[in-house]
Amino acid sequence: MSPTQAPPSQQLPAVQKLRVRFAKRGRLRFTSHRDFQRAFERAVRRAELPVAFSHGFSPHPKISYAGAAPTGAASEAEYLEISLTHERDAEEVRRALDEALPPGLDVLEVVVAGPGSLADRLEASEWQIRLPGTDPDEATKAVEQFLATEEVLVERMTKRGIRSFDCREAVLRLAVSSGEPDVETCAILQVVVRHGTPSVRPDDVLAGVLEVATLAVTGPALLTRLAQGPLQADTGTVDDPLARDRDATQATATGQADPDHQTHSAEGDAAAPPAS
Repeated sequence: MSPTQAPPSQQLPAVQKLRVRFAKRGRLRFTSHRDFQRAFERAVRRAELPVAFSHGFSPHPKISYAGAAPTGAASEAEYLEISLTHERDAEEVRRALDEALPPGLDVLEVVVAGPGSLADRLEASEWQIRLPGTDPDEATKAVEQFLATEEVLVERMTKRGIRSFDCREAVLRLAVSSGEPDVETCAILQVVVRHGTPSVRPDDVLAGVLEVATLAVTGPALLTRLAQGPLQADTGTVDDPLARDRDATQATATGQADPDHQTHSAEGDAAAPPAS
């Protein structure tokens, strides 16, 4: 049997971990996280990647997802990790996965995992909230009221019922810009949100703005995650979470890496839990 698709029963060890950045665009923004998991696992099979499997009674692919965007939101910065039983070139894996996924689920980058946890690096997100038909000047006044308020409580339906929480504390930066020239009236909110528990989403921030101020919103908001990664709290900006992995790969290629330092331990990593 080809080593690229060894059955789970063989329990081959994972020897390489890759980190993947992908986008959800257009109509595919309505893809739920569970739907994407199924689509990605099919893409892995079509691309004939030698994915590692977990041990136990019901083995499943060692694919870990981090910081997924809510259903209905587009994103340019979604991340996952995949462990392989045979080493592959990262760019070849990117091309193979991108070809195997439908347009709108686009694989933007694949890097070899360096030291550290990817999930720990995803500290904040930068979002764009487009409000077609909303006057930018009125949106600016509403945002100023929101930022001047110490606590803004909003409600969201969860699996355990309606939950009330403060959405103001998580907002590190919030500004308004107008839409492109010569197009319909549109206010664009740029917001940086710190990740935490409970997770504050961009629609929560918009609900908070509407809670403290009167703002005419005539249509559905268009939500897009622009970035996700380490937080620079002093500037309210979000860094690239894969930068350290690129640096580690480059150092290894140029012989500058410490040969006694293990960059990752793919076999010892906990696999993502199966979709519920």
